[in-house]
Amino acid sequence: MKAKRLKKKLVAEINVVPYIDVTLVLLVVFMITAPLLMQGVKVDLPAADSAPMDNADEEPFIVSIKADGSYWLDLGGNNQTQSLEQVKARVAKILRQSPKTPVLVWGDGRVEYRRVVALMSELQRAGAPSVGLVTEPLGN
Repeated sequence: MKAKRLKKKLVAEINVVPYIDVTLVLLVVFMITAPLLMQGVKVDLPAADSAPMDNADEEPFIVSIKADGSYWLDLGGNNQTQSLEQVKARVAKILRQSPKTPVLVWGDGRVEYRRVVALMSELQRAGAPSVGLVTEPLGN
């Protein structure tokens, strides 16, 4: 007698478990590295009850003001102190290349108000349509 051969059907399913594992690992990696991507000069930001900024497509350009009144720019990962005129020239150059770049000011809570206002008006003269102020959320 001939042995009957059982014909097995091919299974055309994709095993997605490895893809889910990789996705979860990537999610954990991004959650850990995202806070490290925010670079800048350490300033004591004032706390305020304000709404978060809309996520923009462009990376924001951040100008920091320390308590002593010095201006700092994050230029390619290294922070450099700059004069107000140098800040204005750098922002004007960046906004000519990419006019939709948001401009943010990280001002120390102890810095003189007139210095923040002077910086904001110079940034607007440099071509920034609006200048945002960064604050710490209340409760931190």
